[in-house]
Amino acid sequence: MSAAIDSLPASAAPSRETRAAWALALPALMLFTGVVVIPLAMTVMLSFHDWGQYKGIEPVFILKNWREIASDPYYAEMFSRTFRVAALATLITAVLGVPEAYILNRMNSPWKGFFLLVILGPLLISVVARTLGWALLFGGNNGLANKLMMSLGLIASPIRFMFTETGMVVALAHAMMPFMVLAVWTALQRIDPQIENAATSLGASPFTVVRRIILPQIMPGVLSGAIIVFSLSASAFATPAIIGGRRLKVASTLAYDEFLNTLNWPLGAAVAVLLLAALVLIVVGSNALIERRYAELFR
Repeated sequence: MSAAIDSLPASAAPSRETRAAWALALPALMLFTGVVVIPLAMTVMLSFHDWGQYKGIEPVFILKNWREIASDPYYAEMFSRTFRVAALATLITAVLGVPEAYILNRMNSPWKGFFLLVILGPLLISVVARTLGWALLFGGNNGLANKLMMSLGLIASPIRFMFTETGMVVALAHAMMPFMVLAVWTALQRIDPQIENAATSLGASPFTVVRRIILPQIMPGVLSGAIIVFSLSASAFATPAIIGGRRLKVASTLAYDEFLNTLNWPLGAAVAVLLLAALVLIVVGSNALIERRYAELFR
């Protein structure tokens, strides 16, 4: 047997580098399987189990949870709210984050490093703390911003922020803004500054330079940032739970309530699996379209 292996050509026999690569990757692969693949598989299996208030969870294969989600318009409204809030938050981050990244890229040291720290600084703070800051600012009559504007006569009644979709969108856009800025700023690093100078010397206005030269080249970064922001916003839990409360539920807060409040784990697992499947399809499909449209940038 060993003689037969020795007689194989060098290209057919497993190389030492291949064996070393597999040996190095095996611990990470085992960890990924243990903490990601197996829990996901168990969640999918749990979504097909039955549950009753007095009998608990029964390990049987049924489609009751999936039929309930498909037939009840409440779940359709909840998922539409989830993706609507995520889409609006993504739009706001794109509208505000792209100019912010462009201005940051045009700055000189040491201001560039300082404002980059300002942009990344919120990532070092818990999203719960940042969301509670919005609640303190616009939390009804006792909100600091509402009280200030009412005392100045700018508004007659408090701005409705808590328990509204607008509040969730604003808070999520604030929490996700660094991801969009970083994605666009990374795309801007690949642009040669001399291209802008050449266009300006040929008589192009600053708006034309941005619209015809800068924006088409950074569009893959904008779309990549949009995918990141959308997926994180659609699966966010802390911000919708604090701002939306129990009145405006999204998919993540509904799954949480089913698991820990009503104890209907199979239904909560079905909601979580459906949200994960939808996000995977959206992210994979969007990424495929981006790579096809901008194939020359991914070579």
